[in-house]
Amino acid sequence: MKTLTGKKLRLAHRIYLVLGALFICSLVVSNLIFQKFFHWNPMGLYNFEISVGLLPYPITFLVTDLVSEIYGRRKANDLVLAGIFASVFSLGIVAVADVAPAIEGSPIQDAVFNKVFGATTIAVMASMTAYLFAQYVDIQIYHFWKKLTGGKMLWLRNNFSTIFSQFVDTLSVLLLLCYYEVLLWEQFWPLLTAGFLFKMLVALIDTPLLYGGVYVFRRLFKLEIGEEIKID
Repeated sequence: MKTLTGKKLRLAHRIYLVLGALFICSLVVSNLIFQKFFHWNPMGLYNFEISVGLLPYPITFLVTDLVSEIYGRRKANDLVLAGIFASVFSLGIVAVADVAPAIEGSPIQDAVFNKVFGATTIAVMASMTAYLFAQYVDIQIYHFWKKLTGGKMLWLRNNFSTIFSQFVDTLSVLLLLCYYEVLLWEQFWPLLTAGFLFKMLVALIDTPLLYGGVYVFRRLFKLEIGEEIKID
């Protein structure tokens, strides 16, 4: 654990805040936009039928892996707790907005607003439950492989932890959404397959991004392989 002082410590704090903001924004937005689904067929190889809520969600796992690598497990867990608080807080705001009656000239009337955000409560609760479990799994597996490999083989712990935790997340949230009849059970297997394959593809794509971020951090703070920084 490397202790920073002066300008380097302030810079490390600012970067952590930016990463935290990116993490929380991605998580909250994914919960708010999840009801829209679309098709994506890259190069005609596979037809993904997925929620637009999956688009920002993988960013959260990239951020926690980066924070885990540079700031350590405790700081990654702090982001998870902050994400839960932000999700609950956004849920409260949406609930108040849904209760407030729309005026006659409002561009969005109550029925439309409720149709778009009416399932948000169940979705957020299901998402938070699955997300908390998946992020916990991701962080634990990541640090297990980091310790086992002595800080080497970054690609292994990144992909192994993210792919496994993404499957846990996708399975958990779909089970909860189908159980509470937000989604139909007929949609379960197609969405599970498409969602997991999409997340696995993104996990493979974000590996170079993680390597780039870790490289920048190590050069910036003069870190050895596997070394973390302390900002408390």
